[in-house]
Formats: sequence, structure tokens, C-alpha cells
Amino acid sequence: MPKNTVMSDDAAEPLKLIALDGDDLAIVSAHLQDAVLKMSDIVFRPAERRFALALRRFDWEGAATGARRRRLTALHFERVTSARSTGIDAAAPDVVLNLLAITFAERDAPAGDLTLHFSDGAAIRLDVECIECQMKDLGPVWEAVAIPGHPDDA
Repeated sequence: MPKNTVMSDDAAEPLKLIALDGDDLAIVSAHLQDAVLKMSDIVFRPAERRFALALRRFDWEGAATGARRRRLTALHFERVTSARSTGIDAAAPDVVLNLLAITFAERDAPAGDLTLHFSDGAAIRLDVECIECQMKDLGPVWEAVAIPGHPDDA
């Protein structure tokens, strides 16, 4: 559990989103921008063709109204045939990863490569039969230390 103050579930409505195409995935990606996680929060189950993560997402909707909070969120992808990473040390399970975006590149419709892009150029690429993703807030809400910032692109 985060060290910051835990707020009641009334502090923010929990989200539950499903993505079945690129437009849906862009919405999930936007809600998960600047979510943080560790390698120990990631599970790939090849026999089940499932890739799952537990994240601490920043509540961007709440930030628009002046709130500064994070939520524990689950994310999983179905129909995953393989997973590989770059720029991530699997031997360092406590290193914090900052999720920047999730993208999809279609190869042989509806199959393609789904990529989770992290800061410092790290990435996880999933080969998927199609986009089948679910994001769900799990409940705990706590005050965030700061609002994530990004340098302006010149």
C-alpha cells in the first residue's frame, strides 16, 4: 500500500474500460499515461495467452478539477501469443517503470503488435491475435505527491 494518505472510494469514481480496437486502446492509454509499476507487478501467462499488470495510475480526470490522486488499477490483455521487452532489467523487480503510452501496429488484421512504452525508451511488445484489453480500478485511492509533468516538445 502506498505510504501516502488513503482516501475513501468516494474520492473518485472507479473506471472500468474495455478496448477492442485502436480507438478504444487510445482511450485506455490516455487514462494510464504516467501510471507507475514495477516488474514484480507484471505477469505473463503464455498457456492462458494473458498478459496482466497492476499499476498505480494518476487520475487525470480528477486533476482537471484540482484533485491530485492515484488509484490501484489492473490491466490485462487477452490473446497474447508472445511478449518481449527492451530496456527493462527483469532481474531488478523493484525498479519503477513509468508508462507513457500504449500503441498498436496492425500486421495481419486483426493481429498485430501492441506496445507498452515506458520512460527512458523501455518497452514491452506483445504479439496479439487482436486487441482485447480490460482496465479496471481496484479501489484504493490516495493523494499523489505531485502531478506528473512532461517537457514541452520544441
